Amino acid sequence: MIKLENVVLASSEQMAFVIEGMRNPMNSWNKSDSGYGCEDKLCWKACKFSPEWCGNGQKYVLGESDHSLMQRLSDAGTEHRKYMRMMPVYARITAPLYWWKEFDTYKVGTVANSCSTMHKIAEKEFTLEDFSTEHLSKVSLEYLKSSINHLNFIREIYSIDKTNKGAWWQMIQLLPSSYNQTRNVMMNYEVLANIHKSRKNHKLDEWREFCKWIETLPYSELITGDVTN
Repeated sequence: MIKLENVVLASSEQMAFVIEGMRNPMNSWNKSDSGYGCEDKLCWKACKFSPEWCGNGQKYVLGESDHSLMQRLSDAGTEHRKYMRMMPVYARITAPLYWWKEFDTYKVGTVANSCSTMHKIAEKEFTLEDFSTEHLSKVSLEYLKSSINHLNFIREIYSIDKTNKGAWWQMIQLLPSSYNQTRNVMMNYEVLANIHKSRKNHKLDEWREFCKWIETLPYSELITGDVTN
């Protein structure tokens, strides 16, 4: 299983900064057509130059010229689409350790604060809900329940004597890779483009679900190349 929450995207000020930088190489700032307005194309110019004219709510809207340049640079490859590295995406992700192990291959361009298994593994009783179990057979599920019972037995020993390093090691080394960990992660559009390209058809459900989430992000066509989105 994988759960994505508390998604935070680039602010209006950040997007304006990104677009300005994207146009630096050709000094083409005068061609930028993004600004504060609404997504109603009929009132776009009025919104841009006189925001009080628009009753649809104000937000930073990506103009057609800027979007076209973004798409062309994205299609040209990673060395041309440096602006994507400046478009942050924050998310709170809960996923099993076996998924996090693969996610960690994308360390460049990501930052994460995780719930610590090293320091907090004995903080609460282990339950079946702490693990990803959707593909386990009945036999395997019973085996996992037995492992959880044993982990809780060791946890009780450790809770009585926190200096018992041996008990702590038993929990650390017995913990199944299906154990779910939560991390608050900072990524960017370039990282997500690499992930989507490599993992969209992966055999792990978590990767396919993650890539489907990527496709729901604003201007995901810059990531996926699918301009029909």
